Amino acid sequence: MAVTSQKSVEHTNATASPVVKLSTTEQHGSVRIAFFTHDQVGTGDTGSSVALCKLPAGRVRLLMSLSKAYVNWTTSSATLDLGWDAYTDNAGSTVAADPDGLVNALDVDTVGFQTFEGAIAANLLTGGTYLFDSQDGVVIRATATDNAQVAGDDLVGYMAYVVD
Repeated sequence: MAVTSQKSVEHTNATASPVVKLSTTEQHGSVRIAFFTHDQVGTGDTGSSVALCKLPAGRVRLLMSLSKAYVNWTTSSATLDLGWDAYTDNAGSTVAADPDGLVNALDVDTVGFQTFEGAIAANLLTGGTYLFDSQDGVVIRATATDNAQVAGDDLVGYMAYVVD
């Protein structure tokens, strides 16, 4: 074996001759926050969901480990899925809704502050991020997967993303 010195794909492109321009979702983009507050009104059965926010149109990289929420879902054995509604990508194709495309079965049984990092392998392989490229923006949705929602349940937090 030998000691190696290598470059990331992005650094390779930035130092190429000629330079391969990187998207702002890879370098020099601005981190933005989409804040959300939800207080459950009435009772919702298992599978009830909340549209948390809408990410802007264009190329947007969601930063999952920086996205957090206070979750006070009072039903026992509560779990949360985080995903998106169907949207149109920049090529004009419809991308199907994926209710757990970002986080699958996050244990929120204990009231408290949660990070939306998740353990979905595809997201982990992109550094805990998810890249959207849409014509009209993307709605991010939280779903109660195995628990009913009761009046007064809270979900308050923010999604961090890179754009520009």
